[in-house]
Amino acid sequence: MAANKSGQGGATIFETGVDFAVWSHNAGQIELCLFGKDDKELARLPMERGDDHVHRLFVDGLKEGARYGYRADGVYAPDSGLWFDPSKLLVDPYAKELDRPFVYDPLLGTFGAETQHLVPKAIVTRDIRVKPEKPLFKPGGFVYEVAVRPFTILHPEVPEAQRGTVAALAHPAVIAHLKRIGVDAVELMPITAWIDERHLPPLGLRNGWGYNPVGFMALDPRLVPGGVAELRDTVAKLHAEGIAVILDLVFNHTGESDRFGATLSLRGLDNLSFYRHLPSRPGELVNDTGTGNTVACDHPYIRQLVIDSLRHFVLGAGIDGFRFDLAPVLGRTVNGFEGHGETLTAMLADDVLADRVMIAEPWDIGPGGYQLGNFPSPFLEWNDRVRDDLRCYWRGDDWKTGPLATALAGSSDIFSRDGGQATRSVNFLAAHDGFTLKDLVSYSGKHNEANGEQNRDGHNENHSWNNGVEGDTRYPDIICRRRDDLKALLSTLFATRGSIMLTAGDEAGRSQHGNNNAYCQDNEITWVDWAALDDELIAHTAFVSGLRKRFSVFSEMNFFSGNGDVEWISPSGQPMSVQEWETPNGSTLGMLLSTRDSESGKAAKLAILLNRSGGEETFALPGPAAWCPLAPDASKKSVTSAAVPRRSVVFYLQS
Repeated sequence: MAANKSGQGGATIFETGVDFAVWSHNAGQIELCLFGKDDKELARLPMERGDDHVHRLFVDGLKEGARYGYRADGVYAPDSGLWFDPSKLLVDPYAKELDRPFVYDPLLGTFGAETQHLVPKAIVTRDIRVKPEKPLFKPGGFVYEVAVRPFTILHPEVPEAQRGTVAALAHPAVIAHLKRIGVDAVELMPITAWIDERHLPPLGLRNGWGYNPVGFMALDPRLVPGGVAELRDTVAKLHAEGIAVILDLVFNHTGESDRFGATLSLRGLDNLSFYRHLPSRPGELVNDTGTGNTVACDHPYIRQLVIDSLRHFVLGAGIDGFRFDLAPVLGRTVNGFEGHGETLTAMLADDVLADRVMIAEPWDIGPGGYQLGNFPSPFLEWNDRVRDDLRCYWRGDDWKTGPLATALAGSSDIFSRDGGQATRSVNFLAAHDGFTLKDLVSYSGKHNEANGEQNRDGHNENHSWNNGVEGDTRYPDIICRRRDDLKALLSTLFATRGSIMLTAGDEAGRSQHGNNNAYCQDNEITWVDWAALDDELIAHTAFVSGLRKRFSVFSEMNFFSGNGDVEWISPSGQPMSVQEWETPNGSTLGMLLSTRDSESGKAAKLAILLNRSGGEETFALPGPAAWCPLAPDASKKSVTSAAVPRRSVVFYLQS
C-alpha cells in the first residue's frame, strides 16, 4: 500500500486498486476503515499526510463497490473548536453513494461512543461522465418546485416500487402532467443524503424535505436508490421531453448542527476549518442559518468541495442548473457578505458551470443577511417582495397598486442596481416553506400543531386570508370564492416579467391544512393526493402557462423602456393618473403590452386587466382596433370594452 495523489478528496479507482484522499489540517491522524457487506470492519489503515494536509492512501487490489469510512484522531477540546474523536466513523465529504440513509441516534453526538453500526458507509464508485448539453432552461421560463417523495408517493399510475423516488419523475403519467401545465424545468428539493433533526424522533416525526444534509454529493438512498445512474437516466428522459432539471442544494449548513449535534463528517474531520466560529470564542459556532452551524464557504477546501459537487452533478447526470438554499452563506467572509467574493466568482467562472442556471435564495439570518438584488449576474434570485406584494394586493391591502405594477414589470427597483438592464427575478407566490397556495386563501393564521412545537414554529405573518371560514369548509360560495382567488393569483403570477416558480400541487389546490412549516411531515399532510386534485385549477394553470409561452413579452428579461412597450390604464381606458396610482384602496389596474404572438408570428398588443374588488368592473379598451378575449371558452367576438368579473384577471388581444 502506498500514497498516491488524486486531488483533495474522494476515492478514485485505478486499474490496480483505489486511491483515497481526505483533507484535514488539524487532525493528528486519519485512518481509512474498510467494511464488508455485512458491516464488519475488515481493516483500519493509517493514512499519510502530505504537505498540503491531504491524507492519502492507495489500497492495492481494492475494487469498485468497496465500503469505507474514516476515523480522525487528535485533540478533543470543543471549547477550542476541536472535536476529534476516533470512536466516530466519518463519512467522506466526497462520497458519491452511501449504502443506507442516515438515522439519528444520540450516540452520534456522544464523545467516546462507537458509531460504526450507525453511520452509513461510503461506496467506492466509478465516475461515469456525460457530455453536458446546453441547459434547456432559459431565464424567463417556468420552474416547478418538486419534493420528490411527496410528489409521487401516492401517484396511482406510478409502479409502487418507484413511488417516492427520482425514477418516478420519468414515468409517462408524471411527464404528461408536467407538459400539460407547461413546465420548463423541475427544481428538485434536496436529494442528497440528510439526517433528521434530533428533536424529531422523540416526536415520531421525520424530515421530509431534506434541508439537513450530511453529504454534498452523495444521493439519499431513500429518494435515489439507484444512485447517480438513476438520476442520470431520469434527467435524460425529462430532457427528451424538453424539461430541464435543477437541483436545490444546501451548502450553508449540515446536519451536524450545533455543539450538541452529531459528529458525522466535516465536524469529525476538521470542525475548526470547515465551520464558521466566533473569532473571540473558537468553540462557539456561528449560526447564520438558524440550524446551529454555518459552513465556512470561503475556506479553500470548502470552496473546492462546492465546485466539485456542482461539477459532479453536471458531468455525472447532465443537470441543467442549481438553486442554492440560504445563498448569502456562499458569499460570506469574516467581513460579511461579498457578492463578488471568491466562492461565488469561482462558481461562475468554472468551465463546466459557466453556462448552468444559478438561482439564489438571497437571504439568511446572519448580519446583513437580506441580499435580494445583490448577487452577481447571471444569478437569478428568489423574489419574496413579489410574493408579498402579490399576496397583499389580492388580500385587499391599501397602497398596493404601485407595488403590483412593479412586480408585473420585473422589479426594476431591485435589479437595476449597479446599472442592471434586465431582471433576474424568480417570481413566486408560494414555496415549500410557508402556506400552499390554497392555504393562502383558506387560513388567516398558521396551524402547525402537528409539528410538536405548540404552533410556535413557522412564519406568523403570511399575508393570507380565509374567505370567511378558517380552513376546510363545505359552503359552496366560500369554495367558489377561494377558487376564484386562486385563479386570480395564478393569472397574476404567470403575467409577471422574469422567471416564475410554482410549487408542485399549487396548480391543483393542494392543502397542508394550514401547516406553514411542514418540513417534518413525511405523511399525508405533504403528500400530493392525485385523486383529490382540482382539474379546473389545473386547466386554468395550463391556460395561463400557454399564454406565457405564446407571447414573448413575459419571458423577456430586459426592463420595459416605457416607450410604447408597456402602458398602464384605468377602467376609463386612459393612462393611470397620479391620483389613481395613489388611491389607497385602488382595486383595478390595466396593463397593455406590445409583444409578439407566436401563433401569428406577428407583433401584437395584449391587455391584462385586474380587478380585486367584490363586483364586476368594465374597462374601456383603447382603439382604433377592437379586442378579442383570450380564455378557454371565450367568444371570438371583437369588443371595445371588457367586463372584468369580481376578483379576477382577464386577457384580451387586439385584433
